Amino acid sequence: MADISPFRGVRYSKKFAHQMASIICPPYDVISPEEQKAYHKKHQYNVIHVEHPIESPEDTDTNNKYTRAASTFSEWLKNGILEADTTPTYYIHEHSFEYGDDTKVRMGLIACVHLEPWEKNIIIPHEYTIAKAKADRLQLIRACAANTSPVFGLYEDPGQRIAKLMQGKLLDSKLLFEIKRGSETHRVWKANEPEFVQRVSHFMVTKPIYIADGHHRYETALAYRDERRQREAFTGDETYNYVMMTLTSFSDPGLLIMPIHRLLKNLPDKIMHELPAKLQKYFEVTSLPLSGSKVPYTQDACIMAVGLEPHRVLALKLRTGVSLHDIMPENRSEAYKKLEACIVQHVILEHLMGITEETDLIAYTPSIEHAMRLVETGEFQLSFLLDPISLMTIKAIADAKDRVPRKSTFFHPKLPTGLVMNRLDGAL
Repeated sequence: MADISPFRGVRYSKKFAHQMASIICPPYDVISPEEQKAYHKKHQYNVIHVEHPIESPEDTDTNNKYTRAASTFSEWLKNGILEADTTPTYYIHEHSFEYGDDTKVRMGLIACVHLEPWEKNIIIPHEYTIAKAKADRLQLIRACAANTSPVFGLYEDPGQRIAKLMQGKLLDSKLLFEIKRGSETHRVWKANEPEFVQRVSHFMVTKPIYIADGHHRYETALAYRDERRQREAFTGDETYNYVMMTLTSFSDPGLLIMPIHRLLKNLPDKIMHELPAKLQKYFEVTSLPLSGSKVPYTQDACIMAVGLEPHRVLALKLRTGVSLHDIMPENRSEAYKKLEACIVQHVILEHLMGITEETDLIAYTPSIEHAMRLVETGEFQLSFLLDPISLMTIKAIADAKDRVPRKSTFFHPKLPTGLVMNRLDGAL
């Protein structure tokens, strides 16, 4: 099944070990324009200068954010800001974070994974992607010939065999660096001893890998590999045949999925006026008072609609015996048809409101507080609040060779960019 390998990671020089909190950044797709500018100012060597450069009105085909990223990456390697390990290595990433009143710890193995097309069912997606985002990442990977941030992958290991191997390594391996940022701590170790490498690689040979986060980066890596293969001779061992991933077990206790809520704006008054009555046909609708920014608790899982009644939230629960057969797409799995995100998309947005997913009327956020605040301030008219999708539901949909709608899962917290990078020239 999955072919994973250690690699010669590119990391910040040891002299920056105590500055890493100012050097790493989130992945590009969760950084707002304001945050992008702030990270650029935070540190002259912040990885955002490579991962997500700022566009300029004066950009041209030969001088643009992608060429600037490539120039920066090359300069940092030349001047010793970034250094490449000389020995192929696995990297162990321990990510601790606060959630509510608890501290959670998520373990990840940073490795290079052989690129496989979806149809082989070795690397398995669960979510759809957006063409615009893939085009952006493809231009960056072409310019830099590097993976600047990892894809997040999941594998099955009920006995936590790999986690135990990694925990064992933490006791006898040298810590590369520790980063404390707010409520999060990142610790990274090298693990390149032959026995460890062999045992981990052998274990993963029997496992498929499910993409948790980074579908755009994976599909971009596939496209880049195909481009390279078309214009040069290849053996299959070149680094561009692989993509950098952080691999975590499905049974890792620190694995946390948050829902992504839907926000709508610029809706005609007619739609907003007619929607409450239309909802009654398919849902039991219960009107509940809002208490500040807190959503009222309901015993049964359901969809919450904010914005249809002042200072109240409507709890929507599918009516018993209601058939969605003629509304849901025919070629979809049963697990897909039961998802709240799919019910919102196909029943409420498309069927009742006449709104397709590909529209600028819809925005997304994983924060309930943010969603409610945007409706309260009038920036958006309506929000649908969803419950999180379970890991097993995601796996069931992926195993059925199906995918959830885009922006349906938010793995919290995001993997940072800048811990390790991977060059795509030469051999592993």
